[in-house]
Amino acid sequence: MSVLQTIVTSLFHGHSVKTPAMPDFNLERYLGEWHEIARLENWFESGLRKVYARYDHGEDGTVSVTNGGYDARTGERREVHARARVADAPNHLKVYFVPVVYGRYEVAFVDEDYTRAVVSGGSLNYLWLLARNPDVEEDHLEEMLRCARDLGYDTSRLIYSHAFCPAEAGVGQCR
Repeated sequence: MSVLQTIVTSLFHGHSVKTPAMPDFNLERYLGEWHEIARLENWFESGLRKVYARYDHGEDGTVSVTNGGYDARTGERREVHARARVADAPNHLKVYFVPVVYGRYEVAFVDEDYTRAVVSGGSLNYLWLLARNPDVEEDHLEEMLRCARDLGYDTSRLIYSHAFCPAEAGVGQCR
């Protein structure tokens, strides 16, 4: 990822999405490893399968972020590292892959056990459905999809990155 691409992506997100604040969001419970169940395709994850994210305590009150996956062409593992800071609400983070330029990371939904989450990247171009386990039950997935649709996302465009793929997914949406 070039610095120019990062700046352009950060400045020109497309139609903005603002998720409601969750005053009771517990960042401590959110830390740990998450599996990507589905995402909207984006340039920085293009061609990745079995995508995961890990959030840990960082330095000076930050959150250490590791995002990774396996390149579908080579089978090699790719990882990127970042730092995040809480923004205007406990469930809103600013993620810095390069200094000064950040991406929005807003948790729009998390279940009571902190095992499933819906994350908005601040625009209709960036969405992730995450879970602690790479497989989710169909009714749990539907709850996550409903949250995404309520925010204005076109869930028919989702790419499912693990073995689980719902029947309504189109050709090419399951990886």
